[in-house]
Amino acid sequence: MLEVKNLCASYGNLPVLYDVSFNIRPDEIVTLLGSNGAGKSTILNVVQGVMKPTSGTIVFQGSDITGLPPHEIVEKGVIHIAEGHRVFPYLTVKENLLIGAYPGDAWKDRQKAMEWVVELFPILKSRSNQEARLLSGGEQQMLNIGRGLMSHPKFIMVDEPSVGLAPVIVDGVFEALATLREQGITILLPEQNALRALQLADRGYVIQDGRVVMEAQSEDLMKSDLVKKAYLGR
Repeated sequence: MLEVKNLCASYGNLPVLYDVSFNIRPDEIVTLLGSNGAGKSTILNVVQGVMKPTSGTIVFQGSDITGLPPHEIVEKGVIHIAEGHRVFPYLTVKENLLIGAYPGDAWKDRQKAMEWVVELFPILKSRSNQEARLLSGGEQQMLNIGRGLMSHPKFIMVDEPSVGLAPVIVDGVFEALATLREQGITILLPEQNALRALQLADRGYVIQDGRVVMEAQSEDLMKSDLVKKAYLGR
């Protein structure tokens, strides 16, 4: 579904990604493991077109999307759900969700999409008319993901969904991601919570200092000395 080849990127004169290559097959969850500053969010920004690569290619469903503007990439079915609880605080939950239904033909199917999202996150239905700023951190994260789903994407990149959330809320978010995979949505999941990410994902890539240093099935990564020492505290 997605193939990234020899991707390089810089902030001004400062290189941050070095020949990053990875691929994701349909209906997979693939995790990117790495510490803060490793380059995980930068990879997502480049794939989404928010940041231009200095070299390399990004191919989505056989189509080269390298350097396309973000709105065109969204219309192809790629959604980036950014880290943190990025909601419009003074809009209601329903209004926040509707903002996600603007690309392509999504607006005409907005009611169906809304029903899908609130089935996935039932708390959003009961909070529908509340301003988003009144939600808890976990509820805002659910709203953040739900808004991204309103355009019926084929592929979502969910950046660090567990950040700042209580373990019981993380459970609910990860269960929702598992449900989305069952429903045919492919997921790229950068995470610092390596254990939770590997328990959910099919495969993973380890990112260090802007480079891919390891790739394997999740169960093999959990057995790796590198991963155990750096990310699992073992």
